[in-house]
Amino acid sequence: MKVYKALIACCVAGALGLPLQATASGKTIKLSLSEALTMARENNYTIKAARSKVEQAEARIVQSRQSYLPKVTLLETLTVTNDPGAALVLKLQQNIVQQSDFMPEKLNNADVINDFNTSIQVMQPVYNADAALGRQLAFTAKKAQELVTARTGESVELQVARVYYGLILAQKNIDAVEQSIRTMQAHSSEAARGYSAGLLPKSDKLSTDVRLSELLEQKMMLLDEITNAEDALKVMLHLDSGVTIVPTGDLVIESALPAESDKGVPENRSDLKALETWRQVAILQEDMIRASKRPRLNAFLQTNLHSNNIFSGGSSWALGLNMQWNIYDGMATAGRIQEAKAQEREAMYNYEAAKSGSIAEVAKSMRSLKTARARIDVAQKSLEEARVSLDYIRAQFKTGMAMTFELLMREQAHTYAKMRLNQAKYDYCMAKSELAYYRGN
Repeated sequence: MKVYKALIACCVAGALGLPLQATASGKTIKLSLSEALTMARENNYTIKAARSKVEQAEARIVQSRQSYLPKVTLLETLTVTNDPGAALVLKLQQNIVQQSDFMPEKLNNADVINDFNTSIQVMQPVYNADAALGRQLAFTAKKAQELVTARTGESVELQVARVYYGLILAQKNIDAVEQSIRTMQAHSSEAARGYSAGLLPKSDKLSTDVRLSELLEQKMMLLDEITNAEDALKVMLHLDSGVTIVPTGDLVIESALPAESDKGVPENRSDLKALETWRQVAILQEDMIRASKRPRLNAFLQTNLHSNNIFSGGSSWALGLNMQWNIYDGMATAGRIQEAKAQEREAMYNYEAAKSGSIAEVAKSMRSLKTARARIDVAQKSLEEARVSLDYIRAQFKTGMAMTFELLMREQAHTYAKMRLNQAKYDYCMAKSELAYYRGN
């Protein structure tokens, strides 16, 4: 029994000595929910990764400028040969042909010749129907990616709100448990004195110790919940692991519920808009493939400088038009069109599925909000009743009119009522956040 008492005393002293925030080991940051959301929008890696995809889409728009901008290529070629035909052509290009070069002896036994060819080629698109559609597709894809990024930010904000409210819930539950611990410590001391005086049986003394141990265990678990919530919040906000977060917000309950929307589908949801835009991308993809079957027309300009010493000698130029028409490619284009059609149908089905699911999500969130609001009223009434019952039994216990187990039951019911109220408030705040998320507000 002495060992058991010593163990209980150590647990009590250790638990009461545990601080909720260790400010000595690192910096302490006080955060409201709005500040946490702003920090997440600026620092969260998931949001940054989504923004990088928008930058990739912008880069593809830059690439699509090749549909109307010229291509300029600089070529430098060195040729060394004694081929009779090539040697004569190179001399013509270098403007160094002499009458003696046409003698049979010279033609049959050509000397080794060097040729430096500096060439500039300019290709100007004139008519490329698929390239023009590709540019339009790139702009549409960027719009879709921006909508996806916006929804990613909203999803991260919902996660931040869930963890933030969870941190507040754990701290409120700790407050309730600590108050109960202080009460039980007082009852334990009274029970110890009563047992020493022979007024209480040993079972009553042990029952208060058991209840105190339960509360201490509950506090330890809640401390773990606080640590887990802080760690998760620090990851989402990209904060140092040594930082301690102190939430300045509360589980605020509004008197009026949000109005129910008459519209079946939330029109402002960025993910639904993104799915609709991706469908437009698929349609443009099919149009672009069909356009690739049309002829392509490009203008070109080429200048050449030939010399046996670089940057000197004969020069020439050529200007013209190039037409290319892919008449038959072995059904490759037909297969690509078929694939694009299937992608368009997939995008349509995804959009319809998400649209149908959004209606159920909004309705579910609204029900959860109403239920949580009703639970708060019930929990508040239950807490008041538990408090009155505890005060009555406590007075009866002091006069010897109530048993120890009755006091413990009332105390446990009072603590449980507090935690039920805290949970109902948390569920209300989360249901409200989820309703805004699924409505796209």
